[in-house]
Amino acid sequence: MKKNKIISVLMIALIVFSLISVMTVPALAAGEAAEAAAAETNENDLLSTKAWAAAIAIGAVGFAGAIGMAIAIAKCAESMARQPEAAAKINSAMMLGLVFIETVIIYALIVAILVIFVL
Repeated sequence: MKKNKIISVLMIALIVFSLISVMTVPALAAGEAAEAAAAETNENDLLSTKAWAAAIAIGAVGFAGAIGMAIAIAKCAESMARQPEAAAKINSAMMLGLVFIETVIIYALIVAILVIFVL
């Protein structure tokens, strides 16, 4: 039980870290937009910052999603081994949970693409 709490805290920390890194990109863009003297250099720096923010966000969310999926699959396999007669219901619930986890990862990918090309 303690291991699950530690993993949950780590996943929450990764998600918070990715959100903070994504939220700092507009602040950096606003701060760099005020400096018009070095426009070309700032544009390259901004693009680099956006790329790093997107990479960190996707990496953190992908890592957290992989851990969540691994835990869900392990627990479902364990429960199917204990109650083979309920395997169909457990399997369908697991698939639904995996779909929700994968949806969050896809949303993070979309946000990262928006950070790179729109902000």
